[in-house]
Amino acid sequence: MRFILFFFIIVPISEMMLLFAVSDQIGGLITLSLVVATAVIGVQILKRQGLSTLLRANQRLAAGELPAQEIVEGMMLAGAGALLLTPGFITDTIGFAFLTGPIRRPLARKIIRSGVVNTLGASSNSGGFSFRSATDSASSFSKASGSVYEGEFADDEVNSSRALNDDKNSSEKSE
Repeated sequence: MRFILFFFIIVPISEMMLLFAVSDQIGGLITLSLVVATAVIGVQILKRQGLSTLLRANQRLAAGELPAQEIVEGMMLAGAGALLLTPGFITDTIGFAFLTGPIRRPLARKIIRSGVVNTLGASSNSGGFSFRSATDSASSFSKASGSVYEGEFADDEVNSSRALNDDKNSSEKSE
């Protein structure tokens, strides 16, 4: 709850106060130009970093590994893009920090190690990744119980229509 209060009330008020202070010092038009320039430059950097992260994820998948690091970095890049498109110098600074690899990669590793992102093995029923809060217990991610039935499924309507078509085709060929 406090995070929501901080993010939606305190950050915008701080951004406005900083924007007004900067515009008093250097002028409103230059301040507006800086805000637009940071958004444009940030989006260009975001494209390059995003493609780089996607290529690394594809390489890890091709090697048969789970790209947990790349997925977390991709989420951080998405957050960086949102922060860069939000007008203001505080959000732009945080967004640019998420764009730089030397900051983003160690932070992503720390997030993975903290257990917020939980990679699951191939033997697990859900496979892949799951996200949990720090208060969730590890036992809630244990293998689900239940019965697994193996077998084949046959759709009688499809099979009967194929049989009719086969009979029809064979009778046309004989004529």
